[in-house]
Amino acid sequence: MALHSTRRSFLRNVATVSAALPALHLSARSKRLDEEVDWYNVEDWGIEGKGWTDTLRYYDRFPSKAEGSVREAVWNLSRQSAGMNAHFSSDSPSIHVRYSLFSDRIAMPHMPATGVSGVDLYARDDQGNFRWLAVSRPEEQEVEAEIAKELAPGMREYRAYLPLYNGIESLEIGVAKGSTFSEVSPREQRPIVFYGTSIMHGACASRPGMAFPSILGRRLDLPIINLAFSGNGRMEPEVGALLAELDPIAFAIDCLPNMNGELVSERAGPLVQQIKAAHPDTPVLLVEDRTNTNTPFFPQRRDHHTRNRLALRKTFQQLQDKGLDDLYYLQGEHLLGLDGEGATDGSHPSDLGMMRYADAYEPALRGMLGRF
Repeated sequence: MALHSTRRSFLRNVATVSAALPALHLSARSKRLDEEVDWYNVEDWGIEGKGWTDTLRYYDRFPSKAEGSVREAVWNLSRQSAGMNAHFSSDSPSIHVRYSLFSDRIAMPHMPATGVSGVDLYARDDQGNFRWLAVSRPEEQEVEAEIAKELAPGMREYRAYLPLYNGIESLEIGVAKGSTFSEVSPREQRPIVFYGTSIMHGACASRPGMAFPSILGRRLDLPIINLAFSGNGRMEPEVGALLAELDPIAFAIDCLPNMNGELVSERAGPLVQQIKAAHPDTPVLLVEDRTNTNTPFFPQRRDHHTRNRLALRKTFQQLQDKGLDDLYYLQGEHLLGLDGEGATDGSHPSDLGMMRYADAYEPALRGMLGRF
């Protein structure tokens, strides 16, 4: 018995030491990196994609006063950093990120860690366009990674998109010691505000820059504010009141995937009037729900789409009849394409589906904004 007891104690001690090794390794690596890397806190120059400054946590999407006024599920989702991005310039041969995640849910069954919790890096190319460069691959809440190395020489501008389905407690950008680093403040242009569901929130993009509002931000060269809430885009007046506080160049409302025909009839008109009362000259785009890619096999889904769309079209006509100007409408049948290949699970776009969404939205937004 004594021998067995001694062996168990030995194994427990080995397990304790083994569990500590990753933390010790990370600490040693962090110390080495601090000797080789200059770190810059993004909060020192600001994040783009925030609508309010008075937030409970710096990277929250809603102001602190929203807690208790919006439903708890909406508030919790607003603490995820979808749509936010940081700009900077550097001539460093390597780019590092160091950040702390709010949630330990690093990935989801239908969406990878790179999209849920990754920091997605773009760089401006010789033609002046932002082009994808690298993305972090988080495995735990504390992330410290060299996401790009052996870069071509030269000073260039970068844009780092924050996680879609996780929140950020802190974020630093690292460059090789001695490299030039320039903070690039958020643009002062009025943004496009997107309000919607999980699809707009970013499910199931493989990385943050592939969420379709961010794709559109690059194509139109405009800031965007992503106020989509997975499963909870329901045209609620409490959310509408917050939307009306912002001063964007346009609003895009895409909530039908979380609603039914009765709810659309009840809430769509009041939401648009709530926004228009505060911003009579700001264009508003109303968007139908996408057709699930497997709808041909489920007649009830086709019926659901039909009821939703009829309700939204009727509301759109009623609002026009009341004399509301600058209202626009985007049909949903083609948002994911017609070949059934645009979604991860029939509902949420893959990267292909996100590109198709952006392709459908882009001409509508350009027409609204006069950007041909």
